Amino acid sequence: MEEIIQEKISADHLLYVSLKYTKTCDVIMNLILRWKKMIETSIEKMLEHAKKRKKISSIPTNPVGQIKEIRELFKKDKEFLQVIDLYEMFKKIKELRTERIGEFRKNVSLKIFYQGKEIDVNLEKLKEYAELLEKFISKVKQFLSS
Repeated sequence: MEEIIQEKISADHLLYVSLKYTKTCDVIMNLILRWKKMIETSIEKMLEHAKKRKKISSIPTNPVGQIKEIRELFKKDKEFLQVIDLYEMFKKIKELRTERIGEFRKNVSLKIFYQGKEIDVNLEKLKEYAELLEKFISKVKQFLSS
């Protein structure tokens, strides 16, 4: 859990401090990559915990299998699955086509083209993601302590 909290603290700093002063798409990209690492770590820890508790028989070695397993464990939790969908986008972020809009200005945004959709990642969207991830971390904490 310590590792997950550290990632979250770093991500929060990027969101609430770095982005506030620099307003660049690089900071947005770094924030997304930080969140990706945090979710990845959470998934690994949860799968290890689920195996110990005999909820799953084995931990898949490939990321696709791990996501599938996590989706199965939390199939009733819509918010949790929303974070997993987000994570899948975050994983591909480096390869996706992006457009930088309004850098160094108040309304900086990174336009991401994902699955045929245009996602405008601006400060509002980042705050939505942060809120969603906050709930996700609470669920992870709860799951790991059960």
